[in-house]
Parts: sequence; C-alpha cells; structure tokens
Amino acid sequence: QVQLVESGGGLVQTGGSLRLSCAASGRTSSGYGMGWFRQAPGKERESVATINWIGVTDYADSVKGRFTISRDDAKNTVYLQMNSLKPEDTAVYYCAARVTAWGTLRIGDYDYWGQGTQVTVAS
Repeated sequence: QVQLVESGGGLVQTGGSLRLSCAASGRTSSGYGMGWFRQAPGKERESVATINWIGVTDYADSVKGRFTISRDDAKNTVYLQMNSLKPEDTAVYYCAARVTAWGTLRIGDYDYWGQGTQVTVAS
C-alpha cells in the first residue's frame, strides 16, 4: 500500500505561481510512475503531468510550458511547479502513483490516489 498526501494548494492571482507537493508513505514510491491530475467543479478528472522512475516527463497540452513535474525519491515526494496560472487552472489537484516504473497520462492506469488539494486562481 502507498499513501499519498498532497499539500501546497491555495488561492493565487492570475499569473501567479504555486508549488504542490505529494508525500508518499508506506511502500516506497521511488520505482513508481507518478502523476498529477485535476478536477474542476462539474467536470471530469483530467490529466496534468506524469513522471517516470528516471525522470522522464509528459504533460497535458493545456499546461505545457507552464507546469513542471519533478520528483525527489530521497524524500518520497513528487512536486508540481505551476507558473503563469490562469483561472481555468482552478481545480482540486490529485497526486497518483502506479505500481510500475513508467508514467502515463491515462487516469485509469493509476493504483493509488491522494485526497487532493484545492487550487483557486482568481481573475
């Protein structure tokens, strides 16, 4: 079992930045593919970014060039640096882990999920 806890969400103005953290406990997540996802009110959950065990990343088109996913396996933590935030980035952001080394943007491929952290971007 892997437990994931997100933090770092909050209220920010348009154009601002936030860094989300996802701390993993239980079985080590160092060999796992990790991902960030988000869900806005009334919308389906969508992918944001993913990182594999050696740091190869992929992003949804909507966040490319603005968001950066990274991992620190010594701390069992994955980060999402979000810059140039827009009101349409407002959502609950979830961290997820999959019991395989490879990352993916496919939501259904993840085995463990955190509780989420709210990000609100004011216009």
